[in-house]
Amino acid sequence: MPASRRQFLSDLWALTKPYWKSEERLKSGLLLAVIVGMSLGIVYLNVLFNEWNNLFYNSLQEKNLDEFFRLFGRFAILAAMFIIVAVYQIYLRQMLQIRWRRWLTERYAAMWLTHRNYYRLRFSQNGADNPDQRISEDIGGFVEQTLSLTLGFIESVVSLASFSVILWNLSGDIHILDIQLPGSMLWAAVLYAGFGSFLTHYIGRPLIRLNFLQQRYEADYRYNLVRVRENAEPIALYGGETQEAGNLSGRFTHVVSNWWAIMRQQKRLTWFSAGYSQAAILFPFLVAAPRYFSGAIQLGGLMQTASAFGHVQSSLSWFIDAYTRLAQWRATVDRLTGFAHALAELEAAKDAGFTRVPAPAGDGLSLTDASLSLPDGRTLLADAALAVAPGERVMIAGPAGCGKSTLFRAIGGLWPYAAGTLALPAQGRSLFLPQKPYLPIASLAAAVAYPDAPETYGEGRIAAVLTDCGLGHLIPLLGE
Repeated sequence: MPASRRQFLSDLWALTKPYWKSEERLKSGLLLAVIVGMSLGIVYLNVLFNEWNNLFYNSLQEKNLDEFFRLFGRFAILAAMFIIVAVYQIYLRQMLQIRWRRWLTERYAAMWLTHRNYYRLRFSQNGADNPDQRISEDIGGFVEQTLSLTLGFIESVVSLASFSVILWNLSGDIHILDIQLPGSMLWAAVLYAGFGSFLTHYIGRPLIRLNFLQQRYEADYRYNLVRVRENAEPIALYGGETQEAGNLSGRFTHVVSNWWAIMRQQKRLTWFSAGYSQAAILFPFLVAAPRYFSGAIQLGGLMQTASAFGHVQSSLSWFIDAYTRLAQWRATVDRLTGFAHALAELEAAKDAGFTRVPAPAGDGLSLTDASLSLPDGRTLLADAALAVAPGERVMIAGPAGCGKSTLFRAIGGLWPYAAGTLALPAQGRSLFLPQKPYLPIASLAAAVAYPDAPETYGEGRIAAVLTDCGLGHLIPLLGE
């Protein structure tokens, strides 16, 4: 097995295993077992439909009216059972899907928010861009595609095993170089599907990379749209609409050009797959017709043979039918595993930056042997020291780019490219104000209390703070 494929399977297992070993494993395992059981039930009903084909078409050939109506009643019963099983299989699969997605989303969101990884991710060398899309879209896509493809594969394997036996029994012998070879229809189905699968992979292989890039370009474009919305005031004051329009147009150009590449590749694949599917309708009749016209089988036998051939060929062609979804699924798995690797690297380096120690009683903040650098290795500060006594006020001044903001980020624990020892008072709480104000999407009370919950202080204290700030008129709006 190629190294890239082994790596993909390893990443896929690392992505899938945690859920099926979590506290959800028993309920979800039972749910999955029921869904798989329903898939097997659908295969069994298809076998019964195949047998019905033989009897029904024979009744037509023999002009047996009583048998004709009896088989109509049998079909109604089988169809009702099929509909019930199909409906509840989809319903239970969606139930499992949302449970798995919820668990994965909560897990990845927690990993992203822990130890300020959401901030430090910008320094990752893994290229884990657009984490919002990977959490909100890729996780949902991964769960849906994994369940759909896995259950489809299981159903195809069971269907292949069931209908191969039927097709073998219905097939006549073929003679090749005076050698009698039984199971002619089965071998024809195997050769037909094998040839189609090989060509499908050869034609459609570029779709894996193209789908990966499409997800990335779509996320980049959406991120820039959100950025314009969040910075509407400065853009408007600068009059930067033309520049922003150019930037957005450039981002969307990537979306469009890559989509055209997907369209061209999809067109090539559809030319083949559509022709392959249409030929598969007539191919079994072409192969089985000599036995029918020779009188070896009746019309019912011909129709049952064609139906069984269709099921075997469809099962063997699962790879062809699912190729486009497999390409999208592979791209989704790559994006999620790349995100997971980036978060794992950040977790391993969570203590990077200043070494933090408690300051002696009565002392303030002190920094010794401090050095700062940029991600590319350039040094901003070396062997620096700083001491701020309790009650003392200090302003740090310097030219743009000398590292003033970076020093505050390092003291706040955000900047990993720092070394030295930082001593902070053991008692009390440090508060760092960002250059850009932030208000959470929540009630006014939650915004005032942020990052604590409003219940921590109570409405009375929050109202008093608003009054102290000259905002007493907003007190009636605390719940909005």
